[in-house]
Amino acid sequence: MKDQGRSKRKRTGGRLKPSSNKKRYQLGREPAATTVGEPRFQVIDSRGNNEKLRMLSTNVAQVADGAEVTEADIEGVVDNPSNVNYARRNIITKGSIIDTSAGRARVTSRPGQDGQVNAVLVEE
Repeated sequence: MKDQGRSKRKRTGGRLKPSSNKKRYQLGREPAATTVGEPRFQVIDSRGNNEKLRMLSTNVAQVADGAEVTEADIEGVVDNPSNVNYARRNIITKGSIIDTSAGRARVTSRPGQDGQVNAVLVEE
């Protein structure tokens, strides 16, 4: 996800000449890989007059149980369907199952994009 540009080759294998230089909006970055630990953030400049708050590590999550939302401590990552190695490395992404003080929860937010961990309790 670093380049995000057009391929340099045709379907036939022939070379494509670039029609223009790369633009700033085509910029790609390394994934945030949010881990479990002391809260650390990084502010990223995004398109327009906007900023993204990238969460590098965290130990708290907002856990919803029906209509009630409580703040819970994250103890670890149980399962991560996006990558089998992420659970072993305690990396939190959207959809990962985390073990919290309130119980097991599934992450519904994107911590590397919006800087917070929102989760919903799941039945075991």
